[in-house]
Amino acid sequence: MAARLSIIIPTLNAQAALPATLDCLLPGVAQGVIRELIVSDGGSVDQTIALAKDAGAEIVTGQAGRGGQLKRGAEAARGEWLLFLHADTHLPPDWVGAVCVQMKKDRAAVFRLSFRATGLMAHVTAGWANWRSRVLGLPYGDQGLLISRQLYDAVGGYADQPLMEDVAIARALRGRIEMLAETASTDASRYEQGGWLRRGGRNLLTLTRYMLGADPARLAAGYHKS
Repeated sequence: MAARLSIIIPTLNAQAALPATLDCLLPGVAQGVIRELIVSDGGSVDQTIALAKDAGAEIVTGQAGRGGQLKRGAEAARGEWLLFLHADTHLPPDWVGAVCVQMKKDRAAVFRLSFRATGLMAHVTAGWANWRSRVLGLPYGDQGLLISRQLYDAVGGYADQPLMEDVAIARALRGRIEMLAETASTDASRYEQGGWLRRGGRNLLTLTRYMLGADPARLAAGYHKS
């Protein structure tokens, strides 16, 4: 099978999370579906870039901000299909088969979400995220985004904004995103440190304000301060 897929990962001081995320990509390397790995860094001062280079990644650098980093990564990509991943998102062992099936369609896709945590609130929060993705068509970036280059360009790609860039592209793709049966997992430390209910409530409030027209820059200032 020809290598058609570009993997794009935005990073900022991600040395602790990145190695395990890269390990999850190895099935795609073994099966020859990955054309390139692009790490779009926002100014890391740890070993993130060294780790990415050791993995054979192409490095793109620029100002911190996930929207801009994703946009720059996509601009550097040459694959027919793009898979955007957060630096702490782990793909499931069977991701290659699911992605290859999806690449036969002209529809974007995200993975189901789980948290690498135990307890009721981890399951409830993931369940809400999956319901929001399936029913409202509003997945977040920690579920990954698989999209053809043609469709990505047609909807304008990622917006260079500091927050809610994942919601912005999901709205542009409304009706053209499928949720895969396979589940990706993401780090739960932010919820565990900030409290599942508190952080979940804050995320919902931020989403609501954004949907009502709030400026992403102002939302980001408050989001990262709390």
